Amino acid sequence: MTRTVALTTWLDAPPEAVWDHAQTSALLRHVAAPLIRFVPCGGRFPRRWTPGEYRAWMFVFGILPIGWQVIGIEFPTSPPTAHVLRDNGHSPFVRRWDHWVEIAPGDGCTRYTDRVHIDAGMLTPLVAGFARLFYAHRQKRWRALAKNGFHALRK
Repeated sequence: MTRTVALTTWLDAPPEAVWDHAQTSALLRHVAAPLIRFVPCGGRFPRRWTPGEYRAWMFVFGILPIGWQVIGIEFPTSPPTAHVLRDNGHSPFVRRWDHWVEIAPGDGCTRYTDRVHIDAGMLTPLVAGFARLFYAHRQKRWRALAKNGFHALRK
């Protein structure tokens, strides 16, 4: 059983600035907090993502462990006017967490879309519900970051 969750928002920032920040691990930590905290297994995340697999422990509200997840970074070929980042991830409970981020120019702003294809067996509806909540949270944090010129990431 596979479900797809897709959410789009508009960011008050140029697409190139959004794309630049989307490629950093600091952005992931910021937009996921405080709902989820990612802790890299055996080392540190790179400052800028490069293609490859990164294993991370996940904690709800920063304290409740929910296991590990592979963050599988890819940079697929993008349409000429957009940027695409893919996290082709998985975990012991989620066979497929195929997250696509699309960043494209809007009318003086940036259209930002999270789309994730999920297969967690019988848990798929529950995981898809969580994904909808998680991506709405992330996009709210993205909007606040863009509105403030990404200053929170420079600390």
